[in-house]
This record gives sequence, C-alpha cells and structure tokens, in this order.
Amino acid sequence: MPIATINPTTNETTKTFDPHDAREIERRVALASETFDKWRRVPIEKRAELMRSAADVLETDVERFARLMTIEMGKPIQSARAEAKKCALVCRYYADHAAEFLANGVVATRATKSWIAYQPIGAVLAVMPWNFPFWQVFRFAAPGLMAGNVGLLKHASNVPQCALAIEEVFTRAGFPGGAFQTLLIGAKEVDGLVRDERVAAVTLTGSEPAGASVASTAGKVIKKAVLELGGSDPFIVMPSADLDQAVPTAVQARMINNGQSCIAAKRFILHEAIAEEFERRYVEAVKALKVGDPMLDETEIGPLATPQILDELDAQVRTSIEAGAKALTGGKRIDGPGNFYEPTVLSEIPDGSPARCDELFGPVASLFRISNIDEAIALANETPFGLGASAWTRDEREQKRFVDDLEAGQVFLNAMVASTPELPFGGVKRSGFGRELGEHGIYEFVNIKTVWVA
Repeated sequence: MPIATINPTTNETTKTFDPHDAREIERRVALASETFDKWRRVPIEKRAELMRSAADVLETDVERFARLMTIEMGKPIQSARAEAKKCALVCRYYADHAAEFLANGVVATRATKSWIAYQPIGAVLAVMPWNFPFWQVFRFAAPGLMAGNVGLLKHASNVPQCALAIEEVFTRAGFPGGAFQTLLIGAKEVDGLVRDERVAAVTLTGSEPAGASVASTAGKVIKKAVLELGGSDPFIVMPSADLDQAVPTAVQARMINNGQSCIAAKRFILHEAIAEEFERRYVEAVKALKVGDPMLDETEIGPLATPQILDELDAQVRTSIEAGAKALTGGKRIDGPGNFYEPTVLSEIPDGSPARCDELFGPVASLFRISNIDEAIALANETPFGLGASAWTRDEREQKRFVDDLEAGQVFLNAMVASTPELPFGGVKRSGFGRELGEHGIYEFVNIKTVWVA
C-alpha cells in the first residue's frame, strides 16, 4: 500500500511513495549499525559543528519546510515557520551544551578515583506523530545524535515528505549517511524493528494504544523506551488571575496547531468568582478566530489532519451534547472540501461524556466551574492523563498547592504549557514515561556508566 501526502485542505492526494521493502529496511538498519561504530568515536566538538550546520539548513530553507508541513497536515503556515525555527533552536542548544552534559562526573568515594561516564548506546528507533512533524523529531534527534547515537525514524504515514526532508537536513549538514535515516514503512513493521538486536532503544510520541504496543515489545526484549502519549491538560483560573492575560492565552493554548497538540489546554477549570466574565470573553475570542486556507498568513485555524480525526472529534462532541453538554459556539463540522471543524466551546459537561476526561484532538474547549482550590485540583487530576497543567493565580499559597498537588509532568503558572529545549518534557500516569529535552533528555539514551579505580 503506497504512503501518500493527502492535503487536508482539499483531501487531494498530491504525492505517493512506495514503502521500503524488507531488503531496503535491512540495508538501512545495517548501515545504522555500521555507522554507529564510527559516529560514537567522532569528537563531540565535531558533532556540535555538524549540528549547528543542521540548524543553518533549517533556517535557510524555512519557507520550504513550512510549506511541506502545511501541505501534509494542515498546520497554519505561520505556525509551520515557527516550528522549523524552533527545530534550529534545539539543534543549537544541544550543540552548545552536550559537552557539558556528557562530561565525566567525578564522585568522591572510597576509591582512588571514581566517576560517572555517559556513553552512547546505539541505534534509537523513533516512532513519531504527524501533528508537529519536524519538532517532534528534532527534539529526539538533536540530543540523540549529540550523545553519539544514530537515529532511525518511522514517521506517521501522512507526512512522508516531512520525514524525507528531515533526513535531507542531516545529510546536507554533513552527517554521515547512516547517522539519521528515514524508514518509509507502516505500523506493522515497528514490532520487528524494536526486536532487532541492532536497535538499542525506542522512543514514541503518539496514542495510548501505539505506546502500549511499543512498550510491550520493548519490555519483552528488555530495551529502553520513552513514551510521550496523550493529554487532557487542565487550565485553571482562580479569582486573582489577570483575565487580560489569561483569556487570550487560553484561546492560544487550546487552538494552537488547530487544536491538535498533546499539551494543548483542553479543560478550562474556572473559579465561580470569575467564571462568567472569563466565559463571555473567551467565547467572543473563539468566535473571532479566522478559519480557512492554512497557506494564508491571516489564517488562525486550518483543517484537521485527516478525515478520520474529523469524524472522531465530531462524534465526541455530538455524544457530549446528547449527554447534556451545551455548545456556547461551534459544535459541528464545516461544509465543503477539507477536514474543517468549527472552533467550539462546551459548558455544563456531564460526568461520563467524552468532553469531560477524554482527549479531544481538535479546536474544542471544555469549560467547568468550581468553588475552591480543592475542587480545582480534584477535577484537574480526575483524568487518567498527566502531561501538563496551567494554573492562573497571583496567590503564592495557591501557586504552591498547584505545584505540589497537580498530577502532571509540567506545571506552568500564569503561562501556557509549552516545550522548550532547556527543560525536561514528559508526563505521568497514562501520558507516558521518560523525558525529552533539557539535560534529562540527553541522558535517556546513554549508558550512565560507573567507573571505579582502586
């Protein structure tokens, strides 16, 4: 079955690719293994030079890469440009800091000398999603390659041109041919790759079922895995919050990437003292969003990535409304070509409905009201997910409660949840395990080796 680019704005197939057959997969895995034996011995200063060159390539061709993202998954073009530039940023971050992170750490013990060495482990398989088709890959690749590992990318099948373009970035930057390779394959080939003795570890960003499948296989063959899965992130607004800041940030936090982000704010938990005012201003702002062709600079909301995602979102919203939820704006798909859905705000959401705890992957916000901080924290933690949380309050005691008690991999106070090269990123509960980015991210795929000299 061919792997295809299907433009979500028109649902037209614009390009097709034959998937790699068993012989080509074997050739690429063998090349990765062979290259690792050499790449791991390349001085880190040389690796940093090449990683900075990759950043240069991204910045030089930012417009081309942005257009590929928009054509393949519908991201508004301005967001796509920002994504390409963010990838350059993470390349430069690890080029600048990897030597510091990976330097031997001397530890005082009874030994004559003892230290901790950080050494690469081999080929890392990355199973990546379509929603941030460049950023998701580079936040794994930059630290992984700087650590001396090599990468094999199994990207989502609806973004093949992005996947090939990322391999091209590293090739043009001067990395050896087997340091980073794209595999044009379907999901059924992943299990065999995880089991392959030449693949040292796997990282996956995606759905719970995909994560469970990959983690199960990795566990059976006792290999390291890092998972970043779904989220149903809370956005809590308390009485002391600055609504002039909170409301526009809340709109951005939900509608970013057409609402298709794991760390998008999805459940807005509003204290009753400010709920009515927040709701009025929020609905007005959502109604004013410009929906349309994502190639236009003025477009704020483009199409969902696939017809299947549109159908699932529509079913979740309809089921929630039938259960008693109220649509304050939106609530249905937009007629015409493409996978467009109205920016939607739901309130009065009953227990057991999809909009309460499930992850809605699209431009749909769920509003809830609470009367105190205990209710806010209980509702925020009600979901099985624990990726990120945003809480808005100027009360220092409330801030401490949120930091201590919210079950999430990251808590942002008076700001929207975001990933940044400097800080570790990941979740708890069914949002996955392990961390990407920051100092912790580079340690996920190295051998943390104790050395003792008597």
